[in-house]
Amino acid sequence: MVFKLDISYKGKTYHIDIENEDLIGKKIGDKVLGEELKKELEGAEFLITGASDSAGFPLYSEVEGSNLKKVLLTKGFNLKKRHKKKKTSNPKLPKGIRMRRTVRGNTISQDTVQINLKMIKEGPKSLGAMLGKEEKQAEKEENTKSEKRG
Repeated sequence: MVFKLDISYKGKTYHIDIENEDLIGKKIGDKVLGEELKKELEGAEFLITGASDSAGFPLYSEVEGSNLKKVLLTKGFNLKKRHKKKKTSNPKLPKGIRMRRTVRGNTISQDTVQINLKMIKEGPKSLGAMLGKEEKQAEKEENTKSEKRG
């Protein structure tokens, strides 16, 4: 099972792919140790903030389980497209609108493709250094500087 992890920390997002079955059964809001995700992330601690499945349906924290369910929501959708044709004197959207949307339960399952994480506790090195992203970025900067000189 391959998961795409989006880890956010200090305004940056790092994307990694992992093959790990340990995340199945975890819920939104659970804490995950870096060792459970990848060996390089040892010492770090993460919080699961969200996820989505293969069809793009988001995991919703208030629905238990991992099945699809239609839920009546008041926030989290764009109504501007729906009200473009109708011309009204009040340009604001109507208050109190609720729409039924399909969401998946709050538990990570085999249908989950993407998992969003937030770093709570930093490990011995920075997140970019742990994932090897800073080294690649430094190499790119050196290459661009040498190309400009030559």
